[in-house]
Amino acid sequence: MVRHYMIRGRVQGVGFRWFVQREAAELELRGWVRNTTDGQVELVASGSADQLGQLKAALHRGSRCSRVDAVVEHELAESEGAALGPFEIEGAW
Repeated sequence: MVRHYMIRGRVQGVGFRWFVQREAAELELRGWVRNTTDGQVELVASGSADQLGQLKAALHRGSRCSRVDAVVEHELAESEGAALGPFEIEGAW
């Protein structure tokens, strides 16, 4: 399964991408997370339904200093997950 998420709230400048990367890596998901220019965080994750369900729960919970107002989820085609590698933060360096 492959999912695309957009997270709105206070999610930039509070360690949210690092939180997502750690949670996704622990769940052994493939994919990426990045900030958007409009203040949201975007991510694509590939894994089992159970793994993605656990990730979604973590996204709603958020990192210590974040505030999650909304998590918008879209299902993607399986083919979109074929090129995904170990979960990483895009644009962090």
